[in-house]
Amino acid sequence: MTTIAVIPGDGIGPEVVEQALDTVEALGLDLDFERFDHVNAETFLSEGTALSDADFDRIRKTDGVLLGAVGDARLTHTDYARSVLLRLRFDLDLYVNYRPAKLLNDRLSPLRDETRRAIDCVVVRENTEGLYAGVGGVLRPETPYEMTMDAEINTHHGVSRIIDYAFSIARRSVCMVDKSNAVRFGGRLWQRHWREAADRHPHLETSHLYVDAAVMKLVEDPTRYDVIVANNSHGDILSDLTSQLAGGLGTSISANINGDTGFGLYEPVHGTAPDIAGQGVANPIGAILSAALMLERLGHAEQAGAVRRAVDEVIEAGRTTPDLGGTLGTRDVGAAIRAAL
Repeated sequence: MTTIAVIPGDGIGPEVVEQALDTVEALGLDLDFERFDHVNAETFLSEGTALSDADFDRIRKTDGVLLGAVGDARLTHTDYARSVLLRLRFDLDLYVNYRPAKLLNDRLSPLRDETRRAIDCVVVRENTEGLYAGVGGVLRPETPYEMTMDAEINTHHGVSRIIDYAFSIARRSVCMVDKSNAVRFGGRLWQRHWREAADRHPHLETSHLYVDAAVMKLVEDPTRYDVIVANNSHGDILSDLTSQLAGGLGTSISANINGDTGFGLYEPVHGTAPDIAGQGVANPIGAILSAALMLERLGHAEQAGAVRRAVDEVIEAGRTTPDLGGTLGTRDVGAAIRAAL
């Protein structure tokens, strides 16, 4: 039996994960869900840790993770989020952050030109190196002479495998985004592997953009892009932009994947949204579509497609939460999607 670890998390996470699980269970698949309801900010605040070594070992033995959101406004540092989300990414070597962005309905696009609205691309972000690796330090903290340093880490192993992954999923083209004109040493490493990978895939169109130009061109015409590959920090920014161009964070999904083992952590990207937590108005579509992506990668493509078609039908009918122009609550949208199934 396939076992899925479920971490509802904080804020609106438990609300949207509930709808995602109900939707998956309605499909009648042979799946077992192992819940980790205690992995949240409350546990961290009371015990100093949220994800224990025992929890991590249990998760490692499952076939994938469905995550709601992690974060809490009471915490003024990043230790909690790093101890959960980044630990899972780093210790499970989930080196691919896979962020698809597809416009679900024309009315959701913020772009004025209707011929350029139909974004359908994937941002492939290197997920275990770069500026987020946590390399750096502070000298003379909280004095007039304070000095801080954060180092961007790029390795032959990390850069080559993320570029290779991007080419492996491309349908027609791959665009690499960097800032090699200013970040010289890491830039040279990315550029060399990029050229070598492009030479190995002559059937695919290839292009290169500096990150500042990429932001402008994505807004100008996102339909020209198929796969975009970038480092950790650039990919983080670009994937939020593509999510907004596809209709907003409420419908946006992501997967953190080990491209070698296939293990994945799937999550909506909207965060904990503490301003609406507990009000029953959070958009569950991102969580439901993240679960569909998980099903697809676990070999249930037909059922994943059925979920996506049900979501399309509900959005087309305007049966959505207020962020998408509707009037329904979280549970009502989940019920509408299951009815459409």
